[in-house]
Amino acid sequence: HRGPARVFDSEEEATTAIMSGGIKTGDVVVIRYEGPKGGPGMREMLTPTSLLSGMGMDKEVALITDGRFSGATRGAAIGHVSPEAASRGPIAALTNGDIIRIDIPNYKLEVELSGKEISHRLARLAKFESKAKTGYLRYYAEKVGSASTGAVFS
Repeated sequence: HRGPARVFDSEEEATTAIMSGGIKTGDVVVIRYEGPKGGPGMREMLTPTSLLSGMGMDKEVALITDGRFSGATRGAAIGHVSPEAASRGPIAALTNGDIIRIDIPNYKLEVELSGKEISHRLARLAKFESKAKTGYLRYYAEKVGSASTGAVFS
């Protein structure tokens, strides 16, 4: 699959776009800031994938997230992207229209940007501020590690 990124900073934003007809065949839906730190807690992206499936778009639209999926997910869905957006992973550098290539047989997920452009975009990002302002979730967001290492306290 190769297509333009449609970038959303939450599951809710993506769900609204899907339900309003804002996603087209060939798009690559990117949902970021839903990883261990960003969620916080790696929320499941069942609603967007279910909507795409129910609309018959699950074979023509890919979905990439730093969040997670359940066993009910259908279609081209790539989750647990690490490092996550909240940790300034490359997923945070994506903007609408960036071309993303997914080559599952060869285990490749790429964006058609130079490393220099990705670094430049990441350097301009504001510091991530958790939605969790107090209590355990705030502590969790501050201390949790990457999904690639189990999303445990570091």
